[in-house]
Amino acid sequence: MFDKILIANRGEIAVRIMRTCQRMGIRTVAVYSDADSRSMHRLMADEAVDLGSAPAQQSYLAKEKIIEAALAQQCQAIHPGYGFLAENPDFARMTHEAGLVFIGPPASVIATLGDKLASKRLAVRAGVPVIPGPLRHLSDIEEAIAAAEETGYPILLKPVLGGGGKGMRVVGRREEVEKALAASQSETGKAFGDRQIFLERYLANPRHVEIQILADEHGQVIHLGERECSIQRRYQKIIEETPSLAVDDSTRQRMGRMACDLARGAGYTNVGTVEFVLDPEGNFYFLEMNTRLQVEHPVTEMVTSLDLVELQLRIACGEKLPLGQDEMSFNGWAIEARICAEDPGRGYLPSTGIITRYSAPRGRRIRVDSGIEAGSVVSTYYDSLLAKVIAWGQDREEARKTLVQALNGYHIEGVATNVHFANAILNHPAFVQGKLSTGFIEEHFQEGKMKISPPARDLHYMAMAATLVYHNRQNLVRESLRPMAAHVGGAPVSKPWYDYMVKGEQNIFGLRLRQGESSPQAWSIGVDGIEYQVVTPRFEFFRRRLKIEIDGEFHRFILQSQGNFTWAAFNGITRTLEIYSPLEWKLTPYVPIPPEKAPDSVLPSPMPGMIVDIRVQEGERVYKGQELLIIESMKMETGVAAPRDAVVEKVMIRTGQAVDRGDVLFVFRP
Repeated sequence: MFDKILIANRGEIAVRIMRTCQRMGIRTVAVYSDADSRSMHRLMADEAVDLGSAPAQQSYLAKEKIIEAALAQQCQAIHPGYGFLAENPDFARMTHEAGLVFIGPPASVIATLGDKLASKRLAVRAGVPVIPGPLRHLSDIEEAIAAAEETGYPILLKPVLGGGGKGMRVVGRREEVEKALAASQSETGKAFGDRQIFLERYLANPRHVEIQILADEHGQVIHLGERECSIQRRYQKIIEETPSLAVDDSTRQRMGRMACDLARGAGYTNVGTVEFVLDPEGNFYFLEMNTRLQVEHPVTEMVTSLDLVELQLRIACGEKLPLGQDEMSFNGWAIEARICAEDPGRGYLPSTGIITRYSAPRGRRIRVDSGIEAGSVVSTYYDSLLAKVIAWGQDREEARKTLVQALNGYHIEGVATNVHFANAILNHPAFVQGKLSTGFIEEHFQEGKMKISPPARDLHYMAMAATLVYHNRQNLVRESLRPMAAHVGGAPVSKPWYDYMVKGEQNIFGLRLRQGESSPQAWSIGVDGIEYQVVTPRFEFFRRRLKIEIDGEFHRFILQSQGNFTWAAFNGITRTLEIYSPLEWKLTPYVPIPPEKAPDSVLPSPMPGMIVDIRVQEGERVYKGQELLIIESMKMETGVAAPRDAVVEKVMIRTGQAVDRGDVLFVFRP
């Protein structure tokens, strides 16, 4: 086994690899950029090497620097994690030529399977069904239009190299092809250094199911079952689970066998994943093969009790697989939520800053793979993925409920995240029923919120939690203002109940709190005629995280209060609640505060990032909805549109300039 390895990655995956290495007694060397000088993965490693400037091309994608660091630190191998250089055949080849072990498949295999067209041809030879479309890249717009007409609309443009949803565009008609092709080529060129694009038939709202495989250097190939990854946004997975409700034993065996056949045909070794799409009739088609560890690998680990990173290391050392296909067993269900620095309520725009408060969920059936802690910096230079929360259960519903509770207690401040959005997905009735597809979010959510009303019970629970904290704070104020007790007369009589009015958006609740006689932590709380029995912790101080027992079941809440206003999150629902006594309610008419609006004469940047393309000039007339520029942030390109019809009076930015949220991009005149 290796004595020391270098981990050519950052964030949560670097930390996750280090944990296995620590358990196995393998020393680790981290690499980091200037932007990651205080990062968790740098501090956790046994040794660390500074790669220099923050941009990925000058740090985590700098092949020569990384190999030189591995040699200088006397490492025996390099683990690429995922992303960055994990599927770069040149890096794998250079690592091997330097006398180091690349922990992954051979460079030639990465090159073949990383080329989506070559991998589709390989799948055809292996007898695996593929999505219809020409098996060649598009050389120009005329060829693209001809291929689209031949295949039939809608089509999907995809980069030949790379993955992660970057460079992919859905095209519904001929008039859209030219613009979509240019955008795909631009994005994939920046992300992967290659502008080749191909197309295939677009399958609307299929299920995305993948097979995890293991292959050693002695010819043995096995699969570890499937993962369902249908919950996606912009082809980026958000929720993953294993097993899949859509896959029966027969289909699982066929998909597993074909995945193994494909791996054998490619000469594959180490850990890999074969991705499929399933149509509503249950037919499956090969999508691609990922020649690396997947982000969602923990769900497979939870149901198989295998450590995939340890298996990667052992295979790379030449060891045989410790078990055969007949020895594989699966226990229970596991679901994972990816936690990203993005704001679902603002079009999922990236969010940057410093993590000011951080508390991760814990529990016997909960796992958190995180690359952040309080004080961590989230920059525009890298992917938005911060952490993953994984829950296990005997069945799907138990795993789902466990993950919901875990996310209810996941507290991150300083940057916007999708924690509560992911929780809302888990609580949507369609998810509970297992009615999944890659179009799930577009079908059921708008601006990061469910299109249906939240359950009344969940709103009652939020109102009770927020009111209990508010009531406790008011009591502390009353106690501090109470005069010294009189020396004559009886003891003051405590009030038998307390009434409050709670408003959150369109919902208004009347609450009556009665404190139990046997315990100050026991309460009877009436909400709209429904009585709940509640047990709270001691309220010596204000809490941002609250765990209370309601009718015999524990629930967690995130709360942030200021005056009569409390922002609350529970089961994916977020509300700013206003809490008043009955007298305050009569004296304080509700006046909605209008949202802040930028002046019509300027266009502020909706997010931090770097200007990569400006598409208009000063003096040019623009129209509402017209794309004015492209901002790159967290490895994704986002277009910014004109807010109204106007003339561009002044362009305030230049290509290559870094901007922050709110910076003025353009000045307009009517």
